[in-house]
Amino acid sequence: MAPNGDLEMMPTKALAFLMRSMKPQTKSADTFYRNLEEALDQRRATYNLRCVVPSEWQTMHDKVDFSSNDILSWNSGSILKDEFLAELARNPDFHPGAGGSRLLDGFYPYLEATEREVAAFHGAEAGLIVNSGSEANFAVWKAIPRPGDVIAYDALVHISTHEGMSLSLAMEKVEFSHNNPKSFREALLSILDSQPLIKQGRSCVLVAVESVYSMDGDVCPLQELIDVADEVFQGRDNIKFVIDEAHGTGVLGPKGSGLVCELGLENQIAVRVHTFGKALGTAGACILGSKTVKSAILNFARSTAFTTAPSFPFVAAIKAGYNLLQSEEGQQSMDCVQHMAQIFYKTLTTHPLWRKAREEGILWVPPADDWEIHPFFTHIVPIWTRQRYIYWLYFHLLSAGFCTWPIEHPVVPPGQGRIRMTLHAGNTKVQIESLVYAMFEWVEEIFAIEEGANGAKVSRAATEVYEWMRSEGLEGWGLV
Repeated sequence: MAPNGDLEMMPTKALAFLMRSMKPQTKSADTFYRNLEEALDQRRATYNLRCVVPSEWQTMHDKVDFSSNDILSWNSGSILKDEFLAELARNPDFHPGAGGSRLLDGFYPYLEATEREVAAFHGAEAGLIVNSGSEANFAVWKAIPRPGDVIAYDALVHISTHEGMSLSLAMEKVEFSHNNPKSFREALLSILDSQPLIKQGRSCVLVAVESVYSMDGDVCPLQELIDVADEVFQGRDNIKFVIDEAHGTGVLGPKGSGLVCELGLENQIAVRVHTFGKALGTAGACILGSKTVKSAILNFARSTAFTTAPSFPFVAAIKAGYNLLQSEEGQQSMDCVQHMAQIFYKTLTTHPLWRKAREEGILWVPPADDWEIHPFFTHIVPIWTRQRYIYWLYFHLLSAGFCTWPIEHPVVPPGQGRIRMTLHAGNTKVQIESLVYAMFEWVEEIFAIEEGANGAKVSRAATEVYEWMRSEGLEGWGLV
């Protein structure tokens, strides 16, 4: 909230900048730039233009971060920076650059040692550090599927997995319903019926899943899917799992080692992708698997062969993150995320208006269903409301001092928009309770509007935003 405890006037500077960027641009006479602007205008017309703007919590001290990927809050303090500088100090003779591709002059002992350490930490034979999680998925799906193979993938896998699969040599790609073992079984049976090479055991099925899904915060039923695969394939060895642990790293499993380690399935997963730009607070990713998998990626994924190897400072930051994961401070950070999640769900579900809001579709948080029996929580909280109210809720939370993100198509399917909130180790009990209070303050406002109790047709924060938008000649964002 504002320093005096009142709601902020809307829109904020960052939101105003974002909204203004949706205006169609004056076309250049130059054909090259005109064509680019016309393509960008198509994005502006649907209010989906991407632009770079600092989040309010980065520029306004009275805003609370419930949106960033700094899950363990290591970048909001000095803990990661201190460990990174200590790691550099332990290796004072390092060079800032790698010197070339790792297949030529860019390979150096520290990189090799860190890859071995990361692989051992996760119980894998070998690891390959790359520049980002997206690059890792591009590399995996470009290199691993062989001609005649088939990919079966969860409907909600990340866009980088889709991009990677589009580069693959796989003969077919088959989607199954999200986190649905029955649909997975049907997909596998269909593949066996239609693909003789698979049925004969001469080609493979590669299964693409994620440990934690980034827009829903739900966890893959990995053991169930493996059981289905074993049953359908009757113990044959030509079905393998590839799992993206981007949102599991640093959150799930012993010392943040991920879902696969949490379930003890290290020997049953062919390929794992662990990324470092989220909980670890650094950048890059590591592809884990056998030595054969590593060699295949180095040979068949051009993105790893024709690029400069990760530099020493880049790798040292990753090493610092893993040092912290294995420290007492790291465990405390991971425990804090779990504790903050418990506070959120308890505060939410014990509020007097929760049941009514849930039943009437004004407020629904899927992970809150039966939250008391969950063995662990993820940091991602999807907050659902009726589609026409998504931006109203977003505006209200922002005006109350809480930074979240409204997520709509094309990031999620049409009609499945929601608010995406992220819990952090550095959030406090007071912040979380205040956030929930603000949510139900908005719920009360919506009830009053729907009942005609206050004569208003639009929520207060949305009214301020829409009045400003009209003065600017803007559209979209649920404007009524």
